[in-house]
Amino acid sequence: MSTPFQGRIHRFGDEVNTDVILPGRYLSLRRPEELGRHCMEGLDPDFVNRVRPGDILAVGRNFGCGSSREHAVIALKAAGITAIVAVSAARIFFRNAVNLGLPVITCPDAAAALREGEEARIDLDTNSVAQGGRTWEGAALGDEVRAILAAGGLVQRVRQALANAA
Repeated sequence: MSTPFQGRIHRFGDEVNTDVILPGRYLSLRRPEELGRHCMEGLDPDFVNRVRPGDILAVGRNFGCGSSREHAVIALKAAGITAIVAVSAARIFFRNAVNLGLPVITCPDAAAALREGEEARIDLDTNSVAQGGRTWEGAALGDEVRAILAAGGLVQRVRQALANAA
């Protein structure tokens, strides 16, 4: 079981690719905090000045399309994003996000309705997104995906499984 969390909403539209989430010129950076300082720079240079730890993205169709770079997910997490509510996400971005412990909830109605700057609540156990008295149910996440997210990512999940097998 995971603990529900909440944060302020930041909105972005359709077809946001990894090249604008984290421009390629920053791929040589290694520390997450350095990557986080350039998060969304290709689309909204002021984003890093507004985002706070615990915030949530509400995004359109095909979020994370483009290059299959884990750096984009690392930058989002380092900037403070704790979850993404999407109309849809590019498959490889979704897997990178899960593997790095960043939940992506597919819920077109919520992604369209969430209001910028207002708090929203996400519960991964019920796949629900709530804001201002409204609640939406997102696409179900499989048990293993939820376990990976609850562990904080794939590496941590494998460590848990190995410890439990010993």
